[in-house]
Amino acid sequence: MTIRLLVADDHPVVRAGLRAVLDTEPDFAVVAEAATAERAVELAPDVDVVLMDLQFGPGMHGAEATAAITGREGAPRVLVLTTYDTDADILAAVEAGASGYLLKDAPPEELAAAVRTAAAGRSALAPAVAHRLMDRMRTPAQALTKRELEVLQLVGDGLSNQQISKRLFLSQATVKSHLVHVFAKLGVDSRTAAVAAATARRLIRR
Repeated sequence: MTIRLLVADDHPVVRAGLRAVLDTEPDFAVVAEAATAERAVELAPDVDVVLMDLQFGPGMHGAEATAAITGREGAPRVLVLTTYDTDADILAAVEAGASGYLLKDAPPEELAAAVRTAAAGRSALAPAVAHRLMDRMRTPAQALTKRELEVLQLVGDGLSNQQISKRLFLSQATVKSHLVHVFAKLGVDSRTAAVAAATARRLIRR
């Protein structure tokens, strides 16, 4: 059986490279490409597996597109293929319904195996990603929640509490409460220190 693939990435060179690798597999057929997450959502119903980047510049994020795709009945599988391995990105993708999460430096044979695994309805996680998820499960009291990671990522992006509250539709008191929990879990006492500690532990992106 041929596995029909959609490659969703905003870089033409990356799409061309992935197509070249995937076309060498006899049971794969790259039937569509998308340069935006919005276009990926439109094209997804016609394929079996979507290879989804997370960052597309302005517009919809890859995790949002993944949720839009997987929320449909009879949806294709989504395999996230990205350069980011932070907790914030991994959790967003998994909660959006991604069947797998691979890094772009994965060898071709690992990519091919992940596509087949996802197409078969099973989970395909890069070893490093699986390790990070296992670490979170082993120390749940110390792990930042998805919302705490979202708040901290926006702090790292330079947003004030007021701007974060508007972005996430939260009260400023709730934002402050999340930051208090973040500070306690990371063992820090300031926004700057929290961002530095989270970046060093690859919890958020800088």
